[in-house]
Amino acid sequence: MNLIVIGVNHQTAPVEVREQFSIPEARLPEAVKTLVSQPGIEEAMIVATCNRVEVIARAKDANADLHGCLQQLYGFDPQPYRKYLYEYRERDAVRHVFRVASSLDSMVVGEPQILGQVKEAYATARAVGAVNSQLDALYSRAFAVAKRVRTETAIATWAVSIASVAVELAKKIFGHLDGKSVYLVGAGKMCELAARHLLAHGANKIFVGNRTYERAAALAAKFNGEAITFDRLYDTVDRADIVITSTGAPHTIFRKEHGEKFLSRRKNRPMFFIDIAVPRDVDPEMNKLDGIFVYDVDDLQQVVASHISDRRAEADRAEAIVQLDVVPTIVSLQEHLETVRQAEIDRVRGRLGALTPEQELAVEALSRGIINKIMHTPITTLKSAARESESTTVIDLVRKLFNLRDIRKPDNEEEDATLSAKSGGRR
Repeated sequence: MNLIVIGVNHQTAPVEVREQFSIPEARLPEAVKTLVSQPGIEEAMIVATCNRVEVIARAKDANADLHGCLQQLYGFDPQPYRKYLYEYRERDAVRHVFRVASSLDSMVVGEPQILGQVKEAYATARAVGAVNSQLDALYSRAFAVAKRVRTETAIATWAVSIASVAVELAKKIFGHLDGKSVYLVGAGKMCELAARHLLAHGANKIFVGNRTYERAAALAAKFNGEAITFDRLYDTVDRADIVITSTGAPHTIFRKEHGEKFLSRRKNRPMFFIDIAVPRDVDPEMNKLDGIFVYDVDDLQQVVASHISDRRAEADRAEAIVQLDVVPTIVSLQEHLETVRQAEIDRVRGRLGALTPEQELAVEALSRGIINKIMHTPITTLKSAARESESTTVIDLVRKLFNLRDIRKPDNEEEDATLSAKSGGRR
């Protein structure tokens, strides 16, 4: 298959490096087209969130080097960042794709947003013609595996999320949230989720500022809050105790001089900034001001880590599902052929008449022998494929050849709804 994955994420690179590789959502279609136009690239897609940016590509050459493609994509030499990049090929690349879709590689293990974001990235690549047969089959299987992980494990049971972590940190800073006000800078899903959590724990006033005022007004209406035009941002943000910001701006929008003015107008009452944007919206220098507390996505990761132990056992079960995706196909094949064998024996039994016990055993042994010989090659192939990157294609081919029902495949309606739904805040 010549599958290659290369990228940076929250585990390999700090936020100041990840923001160098960030790709705004609006630029993704153009970026994917640039990538797939590079020599030797057959198919490609890009998953870009605040915690990861990775290229998934199928190349003509198994030894293809994607670093040149990155240089074309970003316009700079990625060599100085090489130590932060991870790279997977073939079987390891398939496993990585499955783990990402299943939220096993997320900062918050089990969080649901990443699957929606991967589906959006897949839809974007398909829309520009960058994904066809093999990546299409790979991601169809990845989505099925992700559904199995969420259905068959309790990995998503504990509601640890960026939003809940924001509440935890805010309580530590203010002691309690009763009567505190919240300012959302940006109108994405993660801002909305954080606001809901904060309101549920006592915050009582919401302000929303967004470059598109209509989106700000729509979000503010959900909380009986106040929408504010973006040109009034610096004049109004100090009205809030807690600021959640995620704008997608290419540079910081809050700097130290802004923080000094905010504190002066607030008479030094503290402000808490939750910066979930990459590139960051808040200059780290603001954190040096007494009375201003700034947490970016990497700071939040440290808090999240304290909750991971509860999920470890379920995460291990999920890892096993990702690793052994081929097993249900083998079992399904065995059950299918056994059903055929029994049905054929029952069908001809009337013509055979009464059989002695020895004859019954002979028919049983004969029919089982035939079935075992039929099963040998596909099962051997499936087991071998489990160790190779072609497992996705082989599994689908065996299921089609034997007309096997795929119990892991999402219902069409659910799949379509999930694919079209927007995940909002980018994780």
